[in-house]
Amino acid sequence: MADNARAKRLADLIREVVAQKLQRGIKDPRLGSHVTITDTRVTGDLREATVFYTVYGDEEERKAAAAGLESAKGILRSEVGRAAGVKFTPTLTFVADALPDTARTIEDLLDKARESDAKVREAATGASYAGDADPYRKPGSSDETDDTAE
Repeated sequence: MADNARAKRLADLIREVVAQKLQRGIKDPRLGSHVTITDTRVTGDLREATVFYTVYGDEEERKAAAAGLESAKGILRSEVGRAAGVKFTPTLTFVADALPDTARTIEDLLDKARESDAKVREAATGASYAGDADPYRKPGSSDETDDTAE
């Protein structure tokens, strides 16, 4: 079993090699400049690597990019093996990164919260307290009763 530092270095190398090869070496039109490699993770035994990617575009372009990455998997793996110089080149698995969708969902939720806060702020303007402005008893005030006499 390899140490975590070695797996991390290999993951970083795989991310760089795959990104450079996609940018310069692969002539597949489905893998244009709209594919971005976001993260890479390697198992502890350095046998399998998961490459996370995002695609700038609509759902059709995402499907085309996934098919293009699947077809270029062999070329990318051989390039990784050449650059890494390890005994066994890890198998590559490409996974669409859910980060942009998650970020979009969070932004929508934050927008709803801002709208709700604005409605509460609007309802609170000009409102008065239900009781006194300061509902707490103060020591020495005249309305204080002696509960211990009973």
